[in-house]
Amino acid sequence: MNGWGWFTMSIGTVLLWTLLVIVAALLVRSLNRTPTSLDVHTATPTPTPSSAEQLLAERFARGEIDEEQYRRSLAVLRGDGPTLTKH
Repeated sequence: MNGWGWFTMSIGTVLLWTLLVIVAALLVRSLNRTPTSLDVHTATPTPTPSSAEQLLAERFARGEIDEEQYRRSLAVLRGDGPTLTKH
């Protein structure tokens, strides 16, 4: 084998091992995925109808608003409370 044959065989071996490492890494990566990470692009979040009520409850739980304001705001959100009108 002349000099070029040795060089070609060395490059071929390096490329083969690189290809094997890449394939193994991709295989491990695909096997370790969680079901939710597979559906990131296809799943669309659906808004919940009570998201405003949940936000209000969270604010009340953090102490940002008092109980009276929480009850008034909750009544307004549900359509049971007074509505603000300008005269």
